[in-house]
Amino acid sequence: MAIKRGFILVLASVVVFNSCVSTKKEEAILHNLTQYVDPYIGTGDHGHVFMGANVPFGLVQVGPSNIPQTWDWCSGYHISDSTIIGFSHMHLSGTGIGDLGDINFMPAIGEVNLNRGQADDYNTGIFSLFDRKTEKTKAGYYGVHLDRYNIDVELTATKRVGFHKYTFPASEDAKVIIDLENGQAWDAPVEGYIVQENDSVISGYRYSKGWANDQRVFFTAIFSKPMKQFIVSEKNEIKEGNSLKARRTYGQALFSTQDKEELYVKVALSPVSIENAKLNMQAELPAWNFEQTITNADKAWNEELNKILIETNDNRVKRTFYTALYHTMIAPSEFCDVNNDYYGADNQMHKAGAFKNYTTFSLWDTYRAAHPLMSIIHPEKMSDIMNTMLTIYQQQGKLPVWHLMGCETDCMVGNPGISVVGDAILKGYGGFDKELAFEAMKNSAMLDERGLKYMREYGYIPYDKEPEGLAKCMEYAIADWSIAQVAKQMGKTEDYEYFLNRSKSYKHYFDPETQFMRGLSSEGVFRSPFNPFESVHRDNDYTEGNAWQYTWLVPHDIEGLVELFGSKERFIEKLDSLFIVEGSLGEHASPDISGLIGQYAHGNEPSHHVVYMYPYVGQAYKTAEKVREVLSVMYNDQPAGLSGNEDVGQMSAWYILSSLGMYQVEPAGGKYIFGSPIMDEATIRVKDGKTFRIIAHNNSTQNKYIQAIKLNGQPYDKYYIDFKDIEAGGTLEFEMGSSPL
Repeated sequence: MAIKRGFILVLASVVVFNSCVSTKKEEAILHNLTQYVDPYIGTGDHGHVFMGANVPFGLVQVGPSNIPQTWDWCSGYHISDSTIIGFSHMHLSGTGIGDLGDINFMPAIGEVNLNRGQADDYNTGIFSLFDRKTEKTKAGYYGVHLDRYNIDVELTATKRVGFHKYTFPASEDAKVIIDLENGQAWDAPVEGYIVQENDSVISGYRYSKGWANDQRVFFTAIFSKPMKQFIVSEKNEIKEGNSLKARRTYGQALFSTQDKEELYVKVALSPVSIENAKLNMQAELPAWNFEQTITNADKAWNEELNKILIETNDNRVKRTFYTALYHTMIAPSEFCDVNNDYYGADNQMHKAGAFKNYTTFSLWDTYRAAHPLMSIIHPEKMSDIMNTMLTIYQQQGKLPVWHLMGCETDCMVGNPGISVVGDAILKGYGGFDKELAFEAMKNSAMLDERGLKYMREYGYIPYDKEPEGLAKCMEYAIADWSIAQVAKQMGKTEDYEYFLNRSKSYKHYFDPETQFMRGLSSEGVFRSPFNPFESVHRDNDYTEGNAWQYTWLVPHDIEGLVELFGSKERFIEKLDSLFIVEGSLGEHASPDISGLIGQYAHGNEPSHHVVYMYPYVGQAYKTAEKVREVLSVMYNDQPAGLSGNEDVGQMSAWYILSSLGMYQVEPAGGKYIFGSPIMDEATIRVKDGKTFRIIAHNNSTQNKYIQAIKLNGQPYDKYYIDFKDIEAGGTLEFEMGSSPL
């Protein structure tokens, strides 16, 4: 009996112990990191970030849209504004061009003018003012009070469904307006269709033309109580019946409400059909538990944010870091239904794709840091991203340049999709056809469009043949280097030699007299007059930049760039001066050229690798100094916390990688250059369930210089770490100090 009793006590102790271990393990997996996410960061100044409710990589981003449609409202929302025209289900985050804003819902009371309106007169439009004190926002949730209508609005979401909660006052004239006309700037409706299916279901679609030149969004909406009436109208002109197909299509679902009555609406989207929107609804949100949906959204964000656990005593850094990580996961967005049906780049609906299709590829920005970050922390998504890009190639004849809603925008310059595909191949990712991938890379580089034919004819792009020729050529050279590295790995010697040679085309533009990259004519004459500070928006040798910034756009061949300067000393002297010199960009410069330190422009992507060039010439300590300066000056935890457009995660990805102490400079292959970590410790979940730890001993604001490095306990003497060492898991240790070595 005593033995049995002792055994039971031991068993009970083991159960309690195991329970504690299990709980601690669960806590380690799901730390509450959403508490550090502040969606306001980047909504001020020129950050252009999305405000509202969504889940990671979801099709739906449901949130408020303000009246203005000018540049700082590309996402539909800006911290300076106090108007809301409705709550639309798709938004861009951080772009420099506006689009989306589709399927707009607006709760209201009484008769309403269906124009957007002017902020000083309610009679002019649908909008309401709001007081920011009533606004509540966190990852996966948004709430606000509409002053005009005395209605509380709360929003949450799944990947394909927006979930609305409206708390109405007592009224016989309560309504929900469904607006299929309004989107964001640069977007115009082509056709809207709406139909009442029964007393609680409305369905339809919106076709539009804008940055995405053939955009199609289908929806179905279910109300939690029956409508007493449904009205359709073409703008303010009411039509008979319960359905309408027109360019400016509106519907109004009418209700009687008691004071503080809660009305719920679930709105499911599909890029394919109304039927698939219903399928998405049934799969993702069949029930009506609003609070549980908020909890589920929070969990979805926490599961992703927990891929990087950081230790720092500065909560401002935690807020900046985890909001940045949050921003990197708004897009790419899943652009398919739960059954993998999707809308292709061939403008056709495709059934049951063998992969998960994505959209919103801001590749001119994101190839630099956002995709290299994704390759570390989102290995499970890599094959789907690659298959999406290869399918786009098969359907449109080239890899994506800037792809949005199944449409090629051809925005920005170069062939950035090539580097993203090449990076995945060189890092050893599988799950896609590598021969097809190489074909896609090569063929995309050999087209005649966007100045490429001049690369073959002249070896560079002359300014008298193609606008922004220098910027285009230098970006093509970066992509060509990526093709060459893949060709070398695959044993394609002829292709390797051809594209490696073409990757050096940037050398044509270097003027040894001024030591700048300058526009070159078809006769080999530099453009004159020449001002290295001046930038002329959209009619220039440079794209959103000047000679000071573009001279360094050679991340793939820094050794070759050094040779052009004649010596390391001259290269370093010129690079040092970049961060000091002052001069006017000119009255016609793009507003994207922002976040200046001297002429280094952190607010725009072509500069992002530049602070990491010093280790290549033996002066890593200068990278430490510049990285710390950028991290502290160009980022903070306030609404104006970004020095330029978020650019669909690129600005934030730079912060994440740099704060961890590294950055991928070369466009493909995974050589991450060391800088200066600001975290005391970070644990990164990498491929196959492994973890990669980064520890910065003796780290502080003063101790910003790396004194010594260990990898898995062994001394390490390189100025970079390879992707394969990160992917394998292990521990990287920095010993920090206050003096440069």
